[in-house]
Amino acid sequence: MKFELLLVFILNAVFCANSYADMQSDFWDAVASLEGQSFSGELVIGTEPSDKDFMKGVAIMYVWKACDQEIRIQFHIGDDHSRTWVLRKTDAVIQLKHDHRKPDGSDDKITQYGGDTFAKGTPIRQEFVADKYTADLLPASGKNIWAMEIEPGRRFIYELRREHEDRFFRVEFDLSHSVSTPVPAWGD
Repeated sequence: MKFELLLVFILNAVFCANSYADMQSDFWDAVASLEGQSFSGELVIGTEPSDKDFMKGVAIMYVWKACDQEIRIQFHIGDDHSRTWVLRKTDAVIQLKHDHRKPDGSDDKITQYGGDTFAKGTPIRQEFVADKYTADLLPASGKNIWAMEIEPGRRFIYELRREHEDRFFRVEFDLSHSVSTPVPAWGD
């Protein structure tokens, strides 16, 4: 009886590990398939009054580079080309970082914040909980959970919510047709 329970435990662990990797791999592959394409987006939810001001101008995501370990997605808003979302794949998680640059390409004083996936997610949605670096850099953002969602041919979603607060920010990009690629993001 002990042997059968041990076998069930081992098989369950192997299945869960493979399932976890498959969910993240499917998500990764769907995002990477957009390499070289740009899409327009709009703010659909913004709970802070400053969200509408932040999103003034045409919003465009450009999947600039995609390889086995890193995907770089430039996020342009009007003439502001300071932001790139960086996804990195490790053996255990997908990491999201926000790379912010000044017009000369140098690092902004607030950059490289983000977090890691904390659950297996789904092939279309992954969530990233704020890491210690983020909590130290931006204490209020220590409760952030970012998410990216992709429905191929339909939409890509970037969102932010803050645990136990009413903070919610969501931008949806239309994947049904690509748009002209903007100038390169600062620093890329």
